[in-house]
Amino acid sequence: MKSNLLEMNNVGIVVENLDNAIQFFKEIGLELEGRMMVEGEWVGQVTGLGNQSVEVAMMVTPDGNSRLELSKFITPKTVSDHRTAPVNSLGYLRVMFRVDNLDELLIRLMQQGVEIVGEVVNFQNIYKLCYIRGTEGLLVGLAEQLGNKTAKDILANNE
Repeated sequence: MKSNLLEMNNVGIVVENLDNAIQFFKEIGLELEGRMMVEGEWVGQVTGLGNQSVEVAMMVTPDGNSRLELSKFITPKTVSDHRTAPVNSLGYLRVMFRVDNLDELLIRLMQQGVEIVGEVVNFQNIYKLCYIRGTEGLLVGLAEQLGNKTAKDILANNE
């Protein structure tokens, strides 16, 4: 019997300062679901990194359907840093959130040092959106839906 995909569980981001990352994503609107240490050989068997110690915080969207796993590696130390790579880099990761008042959120975030990467743009009167550099330079997309149409509607019409 063929396996069926049930859900997307989470997206993971490695950070240097877990407390700052938690506060940043709380400001966007995620809630801290839990925080714990994950360590030992068993986790290294999953990641291929051997014996490791990682502090993990699970953030959840208000609807409870999407999660962001923030990880701070104690051991082994991180070996590369992709945070300053341009968005068109192979394997580049970013996360995007839909918000209900982009302008208000950007004012609050910029007061905390967040920078808008390019401009806030209107995408076909469907979304107002932008990329920001958040805590530790993480690339985060923010989008406010402007009407009843969604990006899914546009993609369906372009098939």
